[in-house]
Amino acid sequence: MLSLPPFLQNHIPALENWAAKSHLGNYVVHGRGELVFESMPIYARLGMHLLYYGRAETRLLHYTAIEDLLKSQTERMGRIYDSKKDVLKKIRSFVKTYELEESLKELLIEDLNEYPTFNSFFYRKLKVDARPVLNASDQLSICSAADCRLAVYESVSDAKEFWIKGRRFTIPHLLGDKAYKSLKSSSSYNEAAVAIFRLAPQDYHRFHSPVDGKIGRRWKIEGTYYTVNPQAVNQDFNVFTENRRDVLLLECDVDGKKRTVAYVAIGAMLVGSVGWTHPKLSEAVKRGDELGYFAYGGSTIVAVFPRDLVHWDADLKKNSKDGLETLVKVGESIGHWCHDPK
Repeated sequence: MLSLPPFLQNHIPALENWAAKSHLGNYVVHGRGELVFESMPIYARLGMHLLYYGRAETRLLHYTAIEDLLKSQTERMGRIYDSKKDVLKKIRSFVKTYELEESLKELLIEDLNEYPTFNSFFYRKLKVDARPVLNASDQLSICSAADCRLAVYESVSDAKEFWIKGRRFTIPHLLGDKAYKSLKSSSSYNEAAVAIFRLAPQDYHRFHSPVDGKIGRRWKIEGTYYTVNPQAVNQDFNVFTENRRDVLLLECDVDGKKRTVAYVAIGAMLVGSVGWTHPKLSEAVKRGDELGYFAYGGSTIVAVFPRDLVHWDADLKKNSKDGLETLVKVGESIGHWCHDPK
């Protein structure tokens, strides 16, 4: 809820509705059922509103000077958050701003003094049992790849109708030529099923495998650093296909059939780097295994699945078609593989 004086508490629903309609905030579904207004510092909301809301602002962002500014500021903030100056002060301020005090007990290293830089805290590790994989014995199950706000769609057309408004969002543009052409029957992915995992700054920022499989090839695609907040994604603005991103292929065996998932880790405004911790080619991974991490900022993973071979959980499908993201954590069920259509 918004932090307001008591005499304004009765007006919170109306204020939140106004803020959402004015692109100053986002509604998300919490606990797979409760609709809540997503918390974010007001300066961040206003900054994104000024940059991304409206046709003039969207056109402005396509100028090279603006793209260069976003890139230079992202790189600058990366250096600041990798420095060893005032580390504890920065961490404590961040914890207070995003109300993370309760979550600190999940950390593998609970003592904040032990983090040498702010970024080392930002992509902090959790205790081994902090994110159990649900339905672990079901080999067809698919789990969340991150602590995130999730939207799922059974086809690219659905994703563009209900969520992604950038005109250049296609699977070839998202994956880049090399990754796209490496896919077997690549054209069959043009209407692929997609899962969009959006990480906000307050989230745990390590990302994990949503499926059982093996590590395939990986490509790095250079780009800019636009925000991945819905304020940009829901505009006619090519966030996912213009941002700096890495594409990893996960090779899966489902009922004896080979299936490939394209796993796209997308950097965003103030995200200085994407790190991979499970990079060995052909190495097996299980659902919930760590793959890598994002340094400071907001970021997104887009997982691309073969069309007609995935069923998303019903509540996630409904929320996504209603234009709502759902808060989920690593290991939670989001859907399952289905058998080849006959």
